[in-house]
Amino acid sequence: MGEAELNSITNQLSIHSVIFFYGDAASKDLSWQIANDIGKHWNEPKARIKINGDLYTVQFEIEGIYEPDLNPEKVWYNDNPRFNFFRIEEFANGNISFVDGIGSNTGYFKLDNLLQTSTTAPHEYGHTLGLVHPTLLDIRGKGIPGIMYPRGTIVDPPFQYNPEARAGDNTNGGTMNPVYRKVLPNDIEDLKLHKLFFNNGKAVVGDFTSLYHEKHTQPAS
Repeated sequence: MGEAELNSITNQLSIHSVIFFYGDAASKDLSWQIANDIGKHWNEPKARIKINGDLYTVQFEIEGIYEPDLNPEKVWYNDNPRFNFFRIEEFANGNISFVDGIGSNTGYFKLDNLLQTSTTAPHEYGHTLGLVHPTLLDIRGKGIPGIMYPRGTIVDPPFQYNPEARAGDNTNGGTMNPVYRKVLPNDIEDLKLHKLFFNNGKAVVGDFTSLYHEKHTQPAS
């Protein structure tokens, strides 16, 4: 989730998001790294969009804040569209990171997902802005996979875990390695920023889910 801000003097459309991180696996350095990963990937296309006949450069301004003692009420009663809240733990139910909805401001990160590739957080951030997984998950012949393609997508061999594996063979690495995902110009287009309702130059991207997550616990063996 974020707040879009139009600057008609510089012709820049800024998306401001502040992400608060909590949980046993969160840290100050990791919070900074995640915010940096999101900003780096989403700003890479240097996208421009047209609003009311004028071209605006799209800039994502992402801040990561480590808040180990986050009060659940700060999440529940937050009304600032810039604020997002993610728990980070070594274990997550379902063994995967997730957000609490398409267009949301809360979620849960599994630590090793973040450490394996810098595209996990940018992918989940796309969900918070309202993007979904593409419906066509066999994109052979289309080159670099966009940021919103999920694990298991069938891609050209150079973008597989194992370039030598048969396409679609999960066992031997024949699906997309998320490290190769990129934010492409069409990902920015899919945000439909030109359709936002701006009030005094500001608009909300996404919505409030406002869920505080307790730590997931592994079932007893």
